[in-house]
Amino acid sequence: MSLRILITNDDGIDAPGIGVMAEIAQAISDDVWIVAPDGNQSGAGHRFSFGRELSFERHGERRFAVTGGSPADCVVAGMTHILGDRPADLVLSGVNAGQNLGDIVNCSGTAAGAREGVLQGAIGIAMSQSMDYEVTHKPDWSNATRFGADVVRAIVAAHSGDDVFYNVNFPFCAVDEVVGLTAVAHQRFSRSPIRYYPSDNDGHFFMAIPETPLPLDPEADFEVLRRGNAITVTPFALQQTHRGALERLGSIALKGQ
Repeated sequence: MSLRILITNDDGIDAPGIGVMAEIAQAISDDVWIVAPDGNQSGAGHRFSFGRELSFERHGERRFAVTGGSPADCVVAGMTHILGDRPADLVLSGVNAGQNLGDIVNCSGTAAGAREGVLQGAIGIAMSQSMDYEVTHKPDWSNATRFGADVVRAIVAAHSGDDVFYNVNFPFCAVDEVVGLTAVAHQRFSRSPIRYYPSDNDGHFFMAIPETPLPLDPEADFEVLRRGNAITVTPFALQQTHRGALERLGSIALKGQ
């Protein structure tokens, strides 16, 4: 039986990257479904639209948009309703236009789609095509197209019921310059990279990432992707309890008790 695959993204149902992801999925399985936001949800993180009615728009066979919905909304709707009694075995989120690295993953709607897939019982893989923003803001999908299906197969084969989702980034380089798939830790920045950024319109501002906090770990995802021309994959644990802090807290008591 083929893997049942659910695709979502945070760039929207009509984004080019979701077409790339559909090609990747269809190279693996003939049971592919798409449930994605009707518009751009970049930076939405793991937001749910509680208390607000949502609706579906059919965009073709096994292809649905959720009006106003986040990537997490889409995965839940797909896994618990659209796919009926057989939810997906694999949730693929992306392919995002632009890299998702380091602590930026915490606010990524692409990452949230994969994370929610795991929470719903599937294997979850987020995929992003990196760009050099000093050169272009238009992604070249060649590496995602060429290597995407092989990357998914490799991760699924290595998966062993781990309580993780996987974050994949394709490098910004020629296809023949890609050196392979490298498993790396994520870059923990010295501070949040997200900052206030002033607008040219008086009284308005943006949330932006004007610069990368330094220093950077040469062995973590950010620098390995940028300098090494490797496809990077990072497993993110869903059990977030810090055991050391848990033990320290277990030994404290309120004053007077």
